[in-house]
Amino acid sequence: MSQGIFRSTLAVAGASVCLLLGAATPALASDHVVKVTPLGSHDGEFCSRDRALVFEDPNGTRILYDAGRTVAGPDDSRLGKIDVILVSHMHGDHVGDQRIRETNQGTCASPDTGVSTLPQSNTVDIAVKHNAKIVTGSEMPAFFAAKLKNAGGDPANSMLVRFGGEQDVGGVAITTVPAVHSNGVSPSFLTGPLAEHLKAAGVGASVGPPTGYVLKFSNGLVVYLSGDTGITAEQKLVVNDHYNAALVVMNIGDTYTTGPTQAAYVINDLVQPKAVIPSHANEPATSGGKVQEGTRTALFQESVNVPVHVPLSGRTMAFNGAASCISGCN
Repeated sequence: MSQGIFRSTLAVAGASVCLLLGAATPALASDHVVKVTPLGSHDGEFCSRDRALVFEDPNGTRILYDAGRTVAGPDDSRLGKIDVILVSHMHGDHVGDQRIRETNQGTCASPDTGVSTLPQSNTVDIAVKHNAKIVTGSEMPAFFAAKLKNAGGDPANSMLVRFGGEQDVGGVAITTVPAVHSNGVSPSFLTGPLAEHLKAAGVGASVGPPTGYVLKFSNGLVVYLSGDTGITAEQKLVVNDHYNAALVVMNIGDTYTTGPTQAAYVINDLVQPKAVIPSHANEPATSGGKVQEGTRTALFQESVNVPVHVPLSGRTMAFNGAASCISGCN
C-alpha cells in the first residue's frame, strides 16, 4: 500500500469514528439525566393545587413527591411505575385527602378535587397499588405502616429516615432536613373513638415535625425539596454547606409557607443552587403555559438570580448532574 493511500484510509477511518462518537454523545447524555415531571390538575399549566412531582433517576427509579390532590389516584396514567413516595407532611393538600378524577376538570384556580380518599389518603392508595416504599421522617413512618396494613399493603414498605440519616432506595440517596411548619394529622384520616374525640376538641394527632428532603441521584444531581417551610438556618448550614444542593423545589405560596420574596432570599442567599422549580404557589400561575403578570410566581422569577423552571403539568424537564436543564424547560 502506498503512503498516500494509507493516509487516505486513516482519514476515512478517523472521520467514521468521529461520526460514530458524535452520534453516540446525545444518547449518552440523555441516559444520564434526572427527569422531573409535574402532575398537576390542568395539562400544560401551573395551577393552585399543584404539588406533585415525579423524579426519574437515570437508572429508572421513579420517586413521587407529595402526591396531594392532583394525582388521579393509583391508576393515573401519568404515574407510570412508582418505586418510592415522599411525603413532606400530613396536611391534606400534600398527603391527599381528596383528589381529581381526571385532569382539566374545574378551573386552574379551583380544580375539581371532589373524589374523597379518606381515611386512607391518595398517598396510601398509590403506594398499595404500586407496591411502593413510603419514605418519611419524624413519627410519620408508624402512621403510614398502619395505613398500609389496613389497606392490604405491606407495612414494611413504610421506611424511616430522620434528620442526619440516609436511606438508599433504588440507587437514590434520601435524607430528611428540617422544615418550619405544622404537621398535625386531621381527625378525618382516623377512625374510631379517637377520631371523634380529636374532632370534638378541634385538634389533630401529632406525628412529629414536618420535613424537607435532600435527594442525591446516580448522576450526581443533588436536589432539595423544601416541603412547606419558612426560612430556616439549616437551609444554609445543612442544605448548602453540607449537601451542596444544586436544584431546589421551593414553596412560594405565602401565608402558609415562605412567600415569593422570602423564598427568593432562601435561593439567593442561603441555598444558592444552580436552578429552582417553584412549588405550592396557591394561584393559577400560568395561562396557556405562560406565567401571568402580577402573580407570586412572576414576582419570584423576577427576584431570584438563577434559572426558574416553572412546573407545567405533564411537561417533563431533564437535568444533568450540574442542574442544567437539558430539555423540557421553559
